[in-house]
Amino acid sequence: MAPNRGRGGYRGRGSSRGRGRSRGGSNAGRTQKRGFAPAKVLEPDNEALSESGSNTSDTDSLSNADSASDREEEAQPISNAYQTLLQSYQKANASKAKPPRKRAKTHHVSYEREDQSHDDHDNELDRTDEDEQLPDQEDAQPAHAEVEEPEDDAEENGTDPFTVHFANPDENELSKRLAAISGNTWTTERLNVTGGGKCLLQTPGENHNARPTRKVASTSVLDLKPRLVANAQQVLGDFDGLEQAIAPSVYGYQDVLFGGRTTRNASRLRHITCLHALNHIFKTRDRVVKNNAKLASNTEQDDVEYRDQGFTRPKVLFLLETKQACARMVDAITQLCDFDQQENKKRFIDSFSVPEDKFSDDKPEDFRELFEGNDENEFRIGLKFTRKTMKLYSKFYTSDIIFASPLGLRRAIESGDAKKQDYDFLSSIEIVIMDQADATLMQNWEHAEYVFEHLNLQPKDAHGCDFSRVRSWYLDGHAANLRQTIVLSAYLTPTINTLYNKHMRNTAGRLKYAPDYTDGTIETLNFGIKQTFSRFDSPTHIKDPDARFKYFSTAVLPQITRLPKPPEGGLGVLLFIPSYLDFVRVRNSLVDIDISYASISEYTDATDVRKARSHFMSGRHSLLLYTGRAHHFHRYNIRGVKRVVFYGVPENAKFYEEVVGFIGKSVERAEVSEREASVRVAFSRWESLELERVVGSKRVRKMVGERGDTFDFV
Repeated sequence: MAPNRGRGGYRGRGSSRGRGRSRGGSNAGRTQKRGFAPAKVLEPDNEALSESGSNTSDTDSLSNADSASDREEEAQPISNAYQTLLQSYQKANASKAKPPRKRAKTHHVSYEREDQSHDDHDNELDRTDEDEQLPDQEDAQPAHAEVEEPEDDAEENGTDPFTVHFANPDENELSKRLAAISGNTWTTERLNVTGGGKCLLQTPGENHNARPTRKVASTSVLDLKPRLVANAQQVLGDFDGLEQAIAPSVYGYQDVLFGGRTTRNASRLRHITCLHALNHIFKTRDRVVKNNAKLASNTEQDDVEYRDQGFTRPKVLFLLETKQACARMVDAITQLCDFDQQENKKRFIDSFSVPEDKFSDDKPEDFRELFEGNDENEFRIGLKFTRKTMKLYSKFYTSDIIFASPLGLRRAIESGDAKKQDYDFLSSIEIVIMDQADATLMQNWEHAEYVFEHLNLQPKDAHGCDFSRVRSWYLDGHAANLRQTIVLSAYLTPTINTLYNKHMRNTAGRLKYAPDYTDGTIETLNFGIKQTFSRFDSPTHIKDPDARFKYFSTAVLPQITRLPKPPEGGLGVLLFIPSYLDFVRVRNSLVDIDISYASISEYTDATDVRKARSHFMSGRHSLLLYTGRAHHFHRYNIRGVKRVVFYGVPENAKFYEEVVGFIGKSVERAEVSEREASVRVAFSRWESLELERVVGSKRVRKMVGERGDTFDFV
């Protein structure tokens, strides 16, 4: 279970439960231009704050608008984008084939035929360890065999979010919203949520005309394809109060950053997002097929255009942490839609799913949900739909959905010659669903950033695209602003807020939700142990690591060394360090200190972990250094803890509760008295989000303010 040291974060475990896991830090293993270079010290802190991450204001410090004329000028469509794109492809393909006849319009490469010119590349792009033993199982018949006729479906109405946002957006309104986004001008509205929590809805523009949104109380009011209605009502039915707050944004194609994901609502969130993805794909496919039929029946060859597609076929991207999470998503899809056939399903189950029973009940629920089953985190797989069939292991360029981990997708892009990297299959992604973003933070967040940087770029090759069918906003380079991004996380951090501000800039608007932290985790602890929070001065978040180390060296460490040393054992001090870089820095500083210590990090071998825990429990080591990622990946139960020092506030408030619980168990075993036991937490004003989850929102503003620097709780 040791994390990985290279940029790609891959390290073989030699176990039947999976090949490896990416466990660097947020920048674990600095990215090199080529190859996967190892590094000794992997990751700086996830403490680089976004402009909204360091305060608690409702508007998240969104910048003011530029002048109206500047915004309008910046948002104008790229006038020569279409002509330039055509010229580049025509020049590249001039010697390959004659120009297609006009009747070729009736055939769209994404739905009507497989593009054989990309077979060799796709085999390399989609390669996994399983593919090395099993050949790719393509259809014996052309892909259009089952989709020549559209669904027997009523025409979409003018208020359908799919029509308003993607199929037929108002050009004037779209131009205004693009100008507002370019000027970073948003109108913020605070929404009331049943059960509490902070829910902010932002719409581009100052005096925006908000799109009408109706209350979404159940799936019965959604604009769903007929084949989804019955199962959606059976699986999801009515939405609760919190779901009603986010459902209008999810099904209205707004970006959603949801910071309240739990093990209890995880299944419902899966079904909500999968239903939306299926509905979008089916509407897109049927619109293309209907227009194909209209063009085919146009015997007079009238000059009719149907702008109904993107550059390539894949429309939905799921970014997931483990293969087991992928298996759960596919299972949710099959529950929501009945398919006559599910091709390669057995192969998929054998490769992606294992029994979820490898951990005992004493492990926390969130740990078991993340690591139960197949916890391998390097994967990518395509999923294709026809009218009656769901096919797994489809090639990327013929897929409707791509399931991948950030590491697996990056490996696919960077495979082979660096000059021939192919990410064109991401050019027409219209919905991104990222689940368990908090777990991705504990891996290598740089992989997720890499994927988002390569979304919705202009493709380098035509890939058989009929440009007369491509939507205008694709050609104008605005696909990223119409793409919907849904991020689900157990909590919000400055790093996730940066993703929100940088890559979630949807013309339909964006919604951010954070749970109610009025009381905080500290209110649930009943150990009777003194907990002291000490604030140190930190001028900027960039200089925060240096200020933190200086405070620890001058104020905290001397107190540890002055603690009485009982003859029967050591001090029993556990030093919890969230960041691996800080861990290395502190460990190196203890070389010249007269104190016996042990250390457990995410890279410590299992044998050394056992020795460290044993020697700390027996008192041979007075101090134990323990990293946040080591706790995330293993959730060790450390014995012999009499005092805890938090080098920084954990991003996951559950870690605070569990580590303080080590002392609580020591008190129960009479290994230390409540009077001798203590907890000390060092924090700066740049940790307001983390601190709020621990002490509660009603205290955090006072604690990060100017008055006082020490706060005691019992």
